[in-house]
Amino acid sequence: MCSGRVEVYHNSTWSTVCGKSWDIKAGNVVCRVLNCGTARLVTTAVSNGVATGNIWLEGVKCNGTERALDQCPASPWKVNNCTHGEFAEVSCSGPVPVRLVNGNNMCSGRVEVYHNSTWGTVCGRSWDINAGNVVCRVLNCGTARSVTTAVSYGEATGNIWLDGVTCNGTEPALDQCPAGPWGVNNCTHGEYAGVSCSGPVPVRLVNGNNMCSGRVEVYHNSTWITVCGTSWDINAGNVVCRVLNCGTARLVTTAASYGEATGNIWLDGVTCNGKEPALDQCPASPWRLNNCTHGEYAEVSCSGKIQEDFTRSERFELWGKIRAVNRWQTGG
Repeated sequence: MCSGRVEVYHNSTWSTVCGKSWDIKAGNVVCRVLNCGTARLVTTAVSNGVATGNIWLEGVKCNGTERALDQCPASPWKVNNCTHGEFAEVSCSGPVPVRLVNGNNMCSGRVEVYHNSTWGTVCGRSWDINAGNVVCRVLNCGTARSVTTAVSYGEATGNIWLDGVTCNGTEPALDQCPAGPWGVNNCTHGEYAGVSCSGPVPVRLVNGNNMCSGRVEVYHNSTWITVCGTSWDINAGNVVCRVLNCGTARLVTTAASYGEATGNIWLDGVTCNGKEPALDQCPASPWRLNNCTHGEYAEVSCSGKIQEDFTRSERFELWGKIRAVNRWQTGG
């Protein structure tokens, strides 16, 4: 997620940036905007595949401190002497992917980080609420309600990647906190960093007939992504409908009834009892771990938007009319 060909969104289309004049300063701007640390390497070729369509930007010249790429001087949109193959590309330093494992929901559990193509644990020594807040924020799970430094979320095997993590709580990612070198620690299995976050993860319905029906998507790592339909049921649909103030679930589907999607499928194995206050409070597999394919989407059609702007007397009047209609229909 922190390396690849740079693309920008303009005129409702994602398109490439010309590699001419592209340098480490421009790369640093992109990495910072994407919460990906700093630029380790910039390239101006086709290292990350060939693209088609418009080349929106050329002559991008940043000083490295700009808050966004469009704040850097550049040629006018779509004015360029570039050819496909001269793409702006960057590989950023981070952030290191992080996940929560074995928790009660997707926003609690043992903290694990991804390094050298392997998920490993974080030592609980020096782990505190500040570090927990960083993890919760990165996972879009609110703030840390509590942190643990034991085996509250089960035993783990494999590497203990980080020790001595000391955050002030404002860091944009866990790898931005001071810590010991990767894999160097005096920790034993059982001293795990864990956290329980406040949640919730934002949720929306896409491509439905109205705002209360559609494909379920959740917001994670600054991106809206789909939910796998495996194990998806009416209980989970009820949670989504309630969160969106859309009543109750009339129908749940696990196909592509609301169109195909692209990108990551972040959630699988969502199992709700229907009473949870938010979708992230339902047990689920760790983020991005799934055996799902595009076409197995979690979808729901809710009963409808609940009006919140009735006065008390209006509610009683409406309820009386509903009861009167029901009596008339049933002959009661």
